[in-house]
Amino acid sequence: MAPKSSSPASSRSTKKTATTTTTPTPAPATTTKASSNPPEPGTTEAFTQELQALAAKAQSETWTKRAGEQLAIYAKSLALLSLIAAFSTISQLNLSPVYGAIPAAKWHAKLLMAACFVGWSSNLALNRALPFRPEALLPVLALWTPALQFFLAEASGKLTATWGPLVTEGLTLFPVVTISVACVATTLEGADLSLLPGWLADAAPGLGSYGYFKAAEKVLGFLLESNVGRTLLNTRLGMEVVLGGLYALLAPSKLLLLALPALLHTALLNTHVPTDAALAKLNAGLAEVGYTVLDRAESITGYISVVDSQKEGYRVLRCDHSLLGGEWVKFANHAQFRYNQVAEPIYGVFTMLEAVRLVETAKPVPDHKAKALVIGLGIGTTPAALVAHGVDTTIVELDPIVHKFASKYFKLPSNHTAVIEDAVTFTNRQAANETAPRYDYIIHDVFTGGAEPIPLFTLEFLQNLHTLLNPNGVVAINYAGDFALPPPRIVYNTIRAVFPTCRMFREHPRDDKDFAATGRDFTNMVIFCTKQKFEAISFREPTIKDMLNSPSRNAFLMPKNEVLESDLVENVGEAEGVLARNSTDRLVKWHEQSAMGHWAVMRTVLPEAVWKAW
Repeated sequence: MAPKSSSPASSRSTKKTATTTTTPTPAPATTTKASSNPPEPGTTEAFTQELQALAAKAQSETWTKRAGEQLAIYAKSLALLSLIAAFSTISQLNLSPVYGAIPAAKWHAKLLMAACFVGWSSNLALNRALPFRPEALLPVLALWTPALQFFLAEASGKLTATWGPLVTEGLTLFPVVTISVACVATTLEGADLSLLPGWLADAAPGLGSYGYFKAAEKVLGFLLESNVGRTLLNTRLGMEVVLGGLYALLAPSKLLLLALPALLHTALLNTHVPTDAALAKLNAGLAEVGYTVLDRAESITGYISVVDSQKEGYRVLRCDHSLLGGEWVKFANHAQFRYNQVAEPIYGVFTMLEAVRLVETAKPVPDHKAKALVIGLGIGTTPAALVAHGVDTTIVELDPIVHKFASKYFKLPSNHTAVIEDAVTFTNRQAANETAPRYDYIIHDVFTGGAEPIPLFTLEFLQNLHTLLNPNGVVAINYAGDFALPPPRIVYNTIRAVFPTCRMFREHPRDDKDFAATGRDFTNMVIFCTKQKFEAISFREPTIKDMLNSPSRNAFLMPKNEVLESDLVENVGEAEGVLARNSTDRLVKWHEQSAMGHWAVMRTVLPEAVWKAW
């Protein structure tokens, strides 16, 4: 029985072993056949192979890999959006010396919106039209921007402040933003938004991108503007080159060779680069029109430079497309003026501000006991005169470069108290502090770019000045504007709401011929006010000591060209009421028109070559 029962078992065992040994043999042939001759579509074998491929892909696509891919998508998108947010701010910084900040911003927001729309809607067409990745163009365009801005600045006189900024940003900022946004749209097509509802998944990429861009523009704009000029890389040209380098890191390609001519121009020929060699080249060109830039710097309020006119013999302090003041240097070595404590100003309005000492009050304060607060320095004409009279003078100036240049290149004496701070912050703090100094004279002299810095003309700021002024004190406010527009009336109404007794004077009488031709009446006016209510403000007769041995003060110290309330815009609803902190848009909407007029005036004050060359 045993042999009978063991025979079948032995036979099955042998068969199983044979089968196990021989089955692998045809596998290589099957694999080779599959790789060299793919199965016909629709066959069982093809279906089986597809299932096997999907299974292998499912195994390889782990959660970590998917998360990494999604992270790369968002990182690239955010990087592109951050770069165009920085580009937006830097573009405006580079336009402001040529056009001023307000004209430079006229088309900016509209152009950005148009570029975002075009880029987002044309990403597919752009990808199909180009034989390379669209982002490869970004570093080339970014690195060409400084050269294009340089050449377009040369044509700024013909382009004017109305169209120059649009043309410049249309050829520089617009293409960079358009291509960047198109690349973001393409990249976000790979984003996994399956957890969102269908309608939200469709809208999220566009809305999220725009929201992030606006937030980045605000944050990066503040950081860039508040740190401009601190190092070579923080300058206008430096930031543009750095931006081009970041684009090159993000999208390297052989197309970068196309940017070499632009880089060479920036390094060797662009006079806007803040180097000694570029300044020497700049001055070689300005010598043809008789001007020299003694020094220049980029700071928080704009591009600041000290410019000499050899032919006329004066020196001015420039901020972007404005002048902060000027003095005659040709008299410095004349025997009559050699020992003067003050310089001869070229603008009478700054001398007129000194008449704050001449206003008759109930209890006159001797100069050696008086305290003065000057809001806004310029070249220091008025504070220098106050110091020369022995008045204890405190100067509040936002821009440290303005104070540095006024001290180094103009006749600002060192024996004053300098506060480098925002005037709103300073006055808020001092007004709230009952033990803080109070002043017999306050001079409010702030202006740049064709428009007033609105926070310094609000009801709240003027109320702070009222608090800081002694009961017997006098305030003098310099306001520059177009008398044909409502803002001067709004500002005057606000001043009168705080100070009960005031009197206004223009720097020059109205030029009726020019007004008839242009419709502009742009000038400086000084408003003298007291805390006490009088029938009218009167001035004592100036003495020889008041004149400080200065012909300019002989001519302009005593205010002339009085402005009556009837000379201001009247019976216009927009000109009524006061300017409060929460209603500043009442003045903002007139800034563009005022700044355009100021730009045109400045192009007649100094030669066009000076304004183009910064």
